[in-house]
Amino acid sequence: MTTATMALAELTEKGADIDVLRQMVQFMAQRLMEIDVEGRCGAGYDEKAPGLRLNSRNGYRERVWDTRAGSVELRIPKLRQGSYFPEFLEPRRTAEKALTAVIQEAYVQGISTRSVDELVKALGMSGVSKSQVSRLCAELDERVGAFLNRPIEGDWPYLWIDATYIKTREAGRIVSVAAIVAVGVNTQGDREVLGMKVGHSEAEPFWTEFLRSLNRRGLRGVKLVISDSHEGIKAAAAKVLKATWQRCRVHFMRNALAHAGKTQRRMVSAAIGTAFVQESAESARTQWRSVADQLRPKFPKLGALMDEAEHDVLAFTTFPKAHWSQIYSTNPLERLNAEIKRRTNVVGIFPNDAAITRLVGAMMLEQNDEWSLNRRYMQLEGLQALSDTAPTRLPAVAR
Repeated sequence: MTTATMALAELTEKGADIDVLRQMVQFMAQRLMEIDVEGRCGAGYDEKAPGLRLNSRNGYRERVWDTRAGSVELRIPKLRQGSYFPEFLEPRRTAEKALTAVIQEAYVQGISTRSVDELVKALGMSGVSKSQVSRLCAELDERVGAFLNRPIEGDWPYLWIDATYIKTREAGRIVSVAAIVAVGVNTQGDREVLGMKVGHSEAEPFWTEFLRSLNRRGLRGVKLVISDSHEGIKAAAAKVLKATWQRCRVHFMRNALAHAGKTQRRMVSAAIGTAFVQESAESARTQWRSVADQLRPKFPKLGALMDEAEHDVLAFTTFPKAHWSQIYSTNPLERLNAEIKRRTNVVGIFPNDAAITRLVGAMMLEQNDEWSLNRRYMQLEGLQALSDTAPTRLPAVAR
């Protein structure tokens, strides 16, 4: 009899107690994942299979699975190549998304409880009462709050910050507020959503308070802040984090091309782009100044803009070259912002800031979970050298 069969037999002999049922569910789910991963890898755990192995394990990720037998703690296997998420968890996650989205949208639009009930039933689910809606919102707020206020551990050399504007109601008026998101990469090369906040102004005090809140949660070791050319972010980063500021190269190019005619923009873009393909910081700056001097006679405003922005746009060149393509712009946040826009546009106008935090915060929690399943975001080369302290844990197995 195999070890797995013996373990299952022992659980069966204990009877039908709810704790035993929960243990059996946990055991079977864990075995299903192990079998599934063995098939994806082409070999069992720690098995030598030359020529047959397709992939390798890379530890586990903890997850709580809510079942009718109660909450079950699972250890989801991680792979070195690609990501893995068990299919039997997907339907529940999808259903939760659909139900939450319907209830939230109905709540935001001020639809009656009866209409909410009809909407939910249209999805083939059982109806919900006003108290259930309130309870679900409270549960979401608790989960999102715990995520957004969790301690931040380790050193985070790179920090990306960007804002997305969302409509909300305030004192009978419809106004636009900024939902800002901060994403960081730590010295292990892992990427996480570190914070999210809703604010009515992108002035320096708002950014300063947001960055200080990250500091209070444990953020440290930030060497480079990447954002658009908002003066409030730049000033707050210098004041709170004492970090270098990288002006997003993509945003800069949009500003630069506004000073050239439509027929000349391709030429201007290609000329400025030559500075970004240099092999060193020194050669990049030399090329930047050369291009600025060439463009200045015909585009004086563009030449002045390049003079002014040189240090900020080329800040990334003083960091490890292996990271250049990921730290010279806010592109790592663009896809995230696009998804925020897509989901918040469905709602339209939010009733208050708390509702925005609930939905966007839940999305960030979900995104963070997905990132944790993926391979390391950034090469380790050069990351340890950016750390202010000794590593808090051993480097993870290469994935």
